[in-house]
Amino acid sequence: MNTPLVQKVLEGNIRATAQLIRKIDDGDREVLDDLSVLYKHSGRAHIIGVTGSPGVGKSTLVDRLVSQFREEDKKVGILAIDPTSPFTGGAILGDRIRMQKHFLDEGVFIRSMATRGKFGGLTRSTADAIIVLDAMGKDVIIVETVGVGQDEIDIAHSAHTTVLVTIPGMGDDIQAIKAGLMEIGDIFVVNKADREGAGKTVRELKFMLQMSSERLEAAGWDPPVIETVASLNQGIEQVHEAILRHRDHLLQPGHDQLKKREEVRVRNQLLDLLKENLIETALERIGGVAGLNGFVREIVEREKDPYGVSSELLEKLMKGPSS
Repeated sequence: MNTPLVQKVLEGNIRATAQLIRKIDDGDREVLDDLSVLYKHSGRAHIIGVTGSPGVGKSTLVDRLVSQFREEDKKVGILAIDPTSPFTGGAILGDRIRMQKHFLDEGVFIRSMATRGKFGGLTRSTADAIIVLDAMGKDVIIVETVGVGQDEIDIAHSAHTTVLVTIPGMGDDIQAIKAGLMEIGDIFVVNKADREGAGKTVRELKFMLQMSSERLEAAGWDPPVIETVASLNQGIEQVHEAILRHRDHLLQPGHDQLKKREEVRVRNQLLDLLKENLIETALERIGGVAGLNGFVREIVEREKDPYGVSSELLEKLMKGPSS
């Protein structure tokens, strides 16, 4: 049964969508029933991940891409993942200072999401927010990562198409890109290509991609390397076209690439939910944070060890509440 909030989200109401995502970001457990209903209405949007180190111009690139999609009358949702404030727990860079020209466009929804210090990847709230925007009726959902830590690689678990952005002159040029990132990029963008060394960066990227020939043959997709100057709107059409080509590639009959990517995304989402539920249940069984701190003190004093304690907690979890 649809709650009034869910019904408004399904109708594309921006205020209701913002309210629900705020509850998700705040960790409100009451939204789980709403998410269960909305999930049945999701699965239609194309999810694009945009990642790369800080300072490469991801936000400007996203801003320009949104304009391209809007010219096609596509409805766009943007989730900008920002570092968590150590004082408020919220995102440091708010959506108020991002992509301002799209704020008055009812076909664009922009939301900043906090990492909350989760350097192991994107927070679960990001996956939940994707579901909400999908059910809201967005045709395209763009997730822009912080570009720090594991979230650069983990975006591939949430996206159908991953765009990796770099610029000339970053450290040892192409060596600044981690090997793992080369494995997850579907489209490579060399932004600020008006800088010296852009050609060298492009050549090195193409060379490294050639070294991954087994991966390319398995996927049947040759990732393009595109030069852009996002601030001047140069090369954006080529990136937009590459995204559309990649989507068409994933949707090829009998290819099953989109289904495979969706399976990876859902598997990781399910594992995140299981981990979160198991940790919450375990904490309840040992008396919450106070009980956990008791174990921590015993471990610090070498009265116990973390291996034995984790086994003890798992045993309590398996036996049920009466234990």
